[in-house]
Amino acid sequence: MNTAIIQDTTMTPTLIPTILVESQAPRRDVVFLLDGSDGTRSGFPAMRDFVQRVVETLSVDENKDRVAVVQYSRDPAAQFYLNTYTTKGEILNTVRGLRHKGGRPLNTGAALQYVRDNVFTASSGSRRLESVPQLLILLSGGRSVDNVDTPASALKELGVLVFGIGTRSSDSRELQRISHDPSYALSVSDFTDLPSIQQQLLSSVEAVVIDVAPESPTVLVDHDTARKDVVFLLDGSDGTRNGFPAMRDFVQRVVEKLNVGGDKDRVSVVQYGRDQEVNFYLNTYTTKGDILDIVRGLRHRGGRPLNTGAALQYVRDNVFTASSGSRSQEGVPQMLILLSGGRSNDNVDIPVSALKESGVLIFGIGNRNSSKEVQRIASDPSYSQSVSEFSDLPSVQDKFFSSLITVHVGATPISPTVIVDLSIARKDVVFLLDGSDGTRNGFPEMRDFVQRVVEKLTVGENRDRVSVVQYSREP
Repeated sequence: MNTAIIQDTTMTPTLIPTILVESQAPRRDVVFLLDGSDGTRSGFPAMRDFVQRVVETLSVDENKDRVAVVQYSRDPAAQFYLNTYTTKGEILNTVRGLRHKGGRPLNTGAALQYVRDNVFTASSGSRRLESVPQLLILLSGGRSVDNVDTPASALKELGVLVFGIGTRSSDSRELQRISHDPSYALSVSDFTDLPSIQQQLLSSVEAVVIDVAPESPTVLVDHDTARKDVVFLLDGSDGTRNGFPAMRDFVQRVVEKLNVGGDKDRVSVVQYGRDQEVNFYLNTYTTKGDILDIVRGLRHRGGRPLNTGAALQYVRDNVFTASSGSRSQEGVPQMLILLSGGRSNDNVDIPVSALKESGVLIFGIGNRNSSKEVQRIASDPSYSQSVSEFSDLPSVQDKFFSSLITVHVGATPISPTVIVDLSIARKDVVFLLDGSDGTRNGFPEMRDFVQRVVEKLTVGENRDRVSVVQYSREP
C-alpha cells in the first residue's frame, strides 16, 4: 500500500495536521482467451508461462482481482471461470497444468462471442454490474476463419476492454480490430518472445483503473487540472516520406487524449529535415478541434540531410519561449516529443543538454535506424520507444501516453484545500561511482550528474541525506 503525506494549508503553520491518502488495490475481472489450435502446439508452453507471470502480478482475491482462462480452436472450452478460484495459488496451480487443446480451424469470432455470453456474466463471477473493469487478454497464433468484427463490437458495447497479442502468423490488422484500441494490440515473432512485451501489457492493464480510497478529507486525482506544454518535433526528411502519414496519425491520437485549452494543455508541432519549419506554436491554437484540423492537413516537407541537433536547438530557442506560448516560468511541465526516422547528420549532445538544463522533458520514438540515438536524446531511457516502422506506432502508443501523463499529476481536492507536499518525503541516497581507469574521460559528466540530482533533493538532517562512494579495484 502506497502512502502519500498531505498537508492542509488552510490551517496555521503551527497546527498543520498530517493526512494520509492510501492507494487501495484496484479490482479487475481478467479473462485470458488462449489459441489452443493445432498451429500453437509448440508455442503453448510459452503462452502458459506468460499467463502465470501476469497472474503473479495481480492481487487475486474474491474482492480484488478475479481470473478466468478459456482455450479455443474450432470451439471454446472454459478451463475455469472468474468465480472458480479465489486464491492466486489455486489459479497458478491450474494454469501450470493446462494442456494444449488442439483442433482446427481457428474460430476466434466464436470464441469471442462465447466469453461474452458465458464468462463475462454474473453467474460466472463477473462484477460488471458493480462497475468493476472487465478485461479480456487474447493470445492468438493465426488468422481467424470466422468473422471477428460482430463479436468484438458486442464485447466493446458490453464495456469489455480487449487486449490482443499475436505472432507473425497472426493477422495484425485483425488483432487491432478486435482490441479495444489499436494500441492495445501487441505483436511478437513467436510466443517464446512474450516476455519482451509483458511489461508493456501490464502497464496498459494497470492504467485501466486507478482506485484511490482516501481518508477524510476526500482527495481526487484529476488529470484535467494538469497543465502541460507539449511540442512535437517530427522528422520530415526524405527518409520518412512513406512513414509520415503514420506519424501524423500518432500525433492526432496523442492530441485527442490531451485536455487542450489556453489554461490547460498547449500543443505545438515542428517539422524538420535539413532545417526546421514551425507548423504552429504553443499559443497559435487554443482548441483541440483547431489543432486536429491542422495536424490532419500536415504535408511531408522532405529534404536532406537530417539535422536533428539543429532542430533540437531551434525548439529550445524559438518554441519553448514565453513569446511562443511556453509557460515554463509558471512551473508548467515542458515536454518535447521527438519522432525520428534516421541518424542525425549533426551533433545532438549539446542541444540535448541545453534542453534538459532548461527543464524540458524529452520523449523520443525511433525506428530501426534511429533507436540508439533517440534513447540518448530522451530525458530517461524509459522515455524512449522503438518501432520497426512508423506504421507500428499504435503498438507503443499506450505505453508512451502512460509515461506522458504520469509526469505531472494534479490533485484537485474538495474543501479544505489540500496540496501534495513532496518536501516532507525523507530519503537516504547513496551514489556509487565507477572511478576505474575506464571512466577517466567520463568522470566529469558523472560528477555533474550527481550535482544535478543533489540540487533537486531537499537536503537536511531530518530530510534527505546523501553519501558518495567511489570504487575501482576496491571502494
